Amino acid sequence: MSPTADLSAIVITHNEQKNLADCIASLAFCREIIVVDYASTDETVTLARSLGCKVIQTPDWLGFGVQKQRALLAASCSWVLSIDADERVTPQLQTAILGALGASGPGRQAGPDNASGPSIFGYQINRQSFFLGHPMRFGGWSPDWILRLAYRQAAYFDSALVHESLWVNGPKARLAGPLLHYSYPTIEDVLRKQVTYALLGATKRSEKGRSHGVWVALAAGLAVFIRSLILQLGFLDGRYGLLAAAARAQETFWKYAATRYLSTSKCS
Repeated sequence: MSPTADLSAIVITHNEQKNLADCIASLAFCREIIVVDYASTDETVTLARSLGCKVIQTPDWLGFGVQKQRALLAASCSWVLSIDADERVTPQLQTAILGALGASGPGRQAGPDNASGPSIFGYQINRQSFFLGHPMRFGGWSPDWILRLAYRQAAYFDSALVHESLWVNGPKARLAGPLLHYSYPTIEDVLRKQVTYALLGATKRSEKGRSHGVWVALAAGLAVFIRSLILQLGFLDGRYGLLAAAARAQETFWKYAATRYLSTSKCS
């Protein structure tokens, strides 16, 4: 399918060789695809170039928010779609995006055609996440409306180290069609991301001067477990809901507990 939308897709990567090809294939309707990579040691960069992406390699890592802002600034189209390497645009979502941008036919330029800009500046998309191959319907996983499509001149990412957000200065709306998110395909991925996000979260809290004892950390983790499994009906996802709740609880525990040790190491 030839590109029809005045749309830049942006993806940040680090060793995403196993995910990137399927991600890029789902973005064939975009006019350009920008991959901003940090220190990949696999074939991510080579693969991205072979797939026709514009590749930018950064010498440093200042967090997810800063890295995605770099990708946003590199975009040249009127609209920007932010997507992670482990996400896929479904045909239904593609149709909704093209309809929203007014790019339903070949040769038509999507986006605003006057100085005042569009009437809608950003679109939220419902992300459908998978845990160990199982679509998660409860436990706080769904619905998961996130702002991912934005008018470039009105958009920016915050500078959060982790769990960054895309913001727009203007009205927002929602699009039909899910964005598939294969976030935790294996137990190894669960454990690896658990460590990564816990340490990043602890660093973020430590930089704000927060330090927590082990009992506070334990209470926080237990609260997350109960909320996810019971209050948000995670048990309806069966053993996957139980495993996901336990994983979130453990990540939360270490996010709080590690702040004490990060704070101590800075003072030593």
